[in-house]
Amino acid sequence: MPESVTHLPALLTPVGEPPEDIGSAHPMRQITEAVADDPLSWTPQVAQQVAGFFDEMAEGWAASQSRGRGQEVLQDLLSRSELPTGVVVELGAGTGSGTALLQQHFEQVIAGDLSAEMLKRLPKELGQRVQLDSSALPFATGAVSVLACVNMMLFADEVVRVLAADGALIWVNSIGDRTPIHLSAERIAHALPAQFEVTASTANWGTWVLARSRMKESRLS
Repeated sequence: MPESVTHLPALLTPVGEPPEDIGSAHPMRQITEAVADDPLSWTPQVAQQVAGFFDEMAEGWAASQSRGRGQEVLQDLLSRSELPTGVVVELGAGTGSGTALLQQHFEQVIAGDLSAEMLKRLPKELGQRVQLDSSALPFATGAVSVLACVNMMLFADEVVRVLAADGALIWVNSIGDRTPIHLSAERIAHALPAQFEVTASTANWGTWVLARSRMKESRLS
């Protein structure tokens, strides 16, 4: 667990009325918190349940005006952070609102999601996509420079395994703790080993976390 979380001041303050709190009592919140605390709680039955939930939501999600509201939060993080170059994998890519923004910043972005129906609606021009279960990522150890998660669950063991020695985890909750799939910066820090340096901030009604691995620095020291 990292020693502490560095909280940066917000540059984009909330505008208008706060969005509806759809998260705290949502069944996905319970699954998100359980998986962060105990990866073994993610069983095949739970995976099937989550995949089915998002398969059913896919058509409406693709047409929703609000599906891109996490973009400004992700953009705030990207504009304020120094990130490694290389392979970027977006987990829980959905229908691609975050993918489109990531492709403006990185040369190679792979969009991954558990839901086949979500991926079917991800625009073809956004390039490479793969259906995956984030509890067992189909990438070699140390092969990924950045893992990007927008309203996604945290499988900390796989994050640590696939990230390069100087890799980074991007974590965005589009409407902060009102988001169904939400974890606080402190909870993310608790789930990760001490080699990570964790920074967090807010943007409009959303929150973001950047966890940078310091393993490369440790090996050189």
